[in-house]
Amino acid sequence: MGRTAGRSPEDTRRALLAAAGSAIRARGIHASLDEIARFAGVSKGGLIYHFASKERLILEVARDQLAAFQASMDAALDPHDTAPGRLTRAYLRSVLADDEVAVRDSLALIAQLMIVPAVAELAVADARRIEADLAADGLPEDVVALVVAAADGLSATPMWGGTAHTAAHRRLIERLVHLTRHPELWNDLGWPGETR
Repeated sequence: MGRTAGRSPEDTRRALLAAAGSAIRARGIHASLDEIARFAGVSKGGLIYHFASKERLILEVARDQLAAFQASMDAALDPHDTAPGRLTRAYLRSVLADDEVAVRDSLALIAQLMIVPAVAELAVADARRIEADLAADGLPEDVVALVVAAADGLSATPMWGGTAHTAAHRRLIERLVHLTRHPELWNDLGWPGETR
């Protein structure tokens, strides 16, 4: 993957990050720079030109994955939806995207990268930012917690060979969206130990 006519340095960088992700998914976090360069179709020197060290490359792969998730949330925001819970609904839509393979691959890659302390620190900071944004979304804390936990659980289903796109899952998603639009329903559930 040498510099191709018409390809910008940013295009080359993005292609190298994608190849690094593929190499790490296939070979594990301990894939060498030589192996990553082979996946990318470049020399090790060409890879190092863009990323000075393996640690830097791994951190950039993680940043790229986290940025891609944020971009999917931003894209999932409905510009006509101004009601409380709009970000929670966007989170639900982005976590449960139709492309289960992409979601599974992204989750598997982040899980592998999390053994690197700098990546774990980056991911924790990103998760806290998203949690704070969701907490400020205008819904009761318990409703947000339920919707996020259900979405996260469903999104992990493909990692174990299952699918999150059954009729029962679609009905669950519809009910979760409904709950975000009518959070007062949470109070009608009558949970044990709670007074109404």
